[in-house]
Amino acid sequence: MKEQKATNVTWHKHKVEKKDRETLLKQKGAILWFTGLSGSGKSTIANEVAYQLHKNGNFSYVLDGDNIRYGLNKDLGFNPSDRDENIRRISEVAHLLSEAGIIAITAFISPYQILRNFCRDLQEKERFFETYCKASIGTCEKRDPKGLYKKARAGEIKEFTGIDAPYEKPENPEIILDTDRYTVEQCAEQVIKKLQKQHIIK
Repeated sequence: MKEQKATNVTWHKHKVEKKDRETLLKQKGAILWFTGLSGSGKSTIANEVAYQLHKNGNFSYVLDGDNIRYGLNKDLGFNPSDRDENIRRISEVAHLLSEAGIIAITAFISPYQILRNFCRDLQEKERFFETYCKASIGTCEKRDPKGLYKKARAGEIKEFTGIDAPYEKPENPEIILDTDRYTVEQCAEQVIKKLQKQHIIK
């Protein structure tokens, strides 16, 4: 991850603190880090969780892999260093959202444990939820909502995660969603219950 380059900078403490924002919002800031192969259900479930939270009166925001590349990370490609920087930036943004008292929901393949741990290390232990969307490569290829697997198999996309680039399964995720077996709604309910159990939301 990148080192601090800027010099002569000073951290400013804010008069309104995280606990004040959380009191106002009646929830705790947290990060739900969805990870899994392309087609495993990350974005779909993340959006359902955000919808259910909204109905419950909770504030959340979804940082989706593709959407982020339209703006914040549009200068990044898919080579290894750009992928690392993509996750670094998202980790910092998610952390800022959680500091604001918001439940940040990310949906990125984020194939390497070391990069997911970078975000985890920014966060208080009980405020980070690595959420593994578990699905077989066969299921993901069958879904293939963007036609990416077909292109990867045809050699049109190189270094595609799950085909010719590795995916490291989470070592100790807080949440495992078996998207081969359960519906989007059932998976979202599992996430909501976890947040309630950990007293992030009521």
